[in-house]
Amino acid sequence: MSENHHVLLLDFTDGADCRAAFDEAEHLPGLRQSAIVERAADGTLDFPASQVRGAGVTTVGAGVAGGIAGLLGGPIGVLLGFVAGTALGNAAETWRDHEGGAGLIVLGEEVEDGHSMLVLDMVESSPELADELAARHGTTLRRLPADQLAARVKAARRAAEEA
Repeated sequence: MSENHHVLLLDFTDGADCRAAFDEAEHLPGLRQSAIVERAADGTLDFPASQVRGAGVTTVGAGVAGGIAGLLGGPIGVLLGFVAGTALGNAAETWRDHEGGAGLIVLGEEVEDGHSMLVLDMVESSPELADELAARHGTTLRRLPADQLAARVKAARRAAEEA
């Protein structure tokens, strides 16, 4: 079966149920990122929990690659290569986190007052596991193609810049 990159949205009326599903979702294969978006009864938006699978791997990997590349320059070359690689890897991770945060803000518009939403960024090879998660927690699941959310974020940025 082919893999599909989706953002999965699970709506909850109880924040404790949402947190339990968040903890359980951490073990889903293909999960890239997850977060909880909550809207209080007064309309205030909050992001109480989030996680990124493999956080730091890009930074460390780029640092090691830079250090190896710097071997030609001796000990100082290794140090400079490691520092440069780490800086580039960290910049890539910061950009990914920034994009993820913008996506959560856009999705926050869909959270009703007094509700919580579990947001899962996943590459699914099969929909059954996420469907079962939703069923176990008594909620519905909506799948949004990841590129569709990216387009919504881009449109929101454009609108904000024009305002």
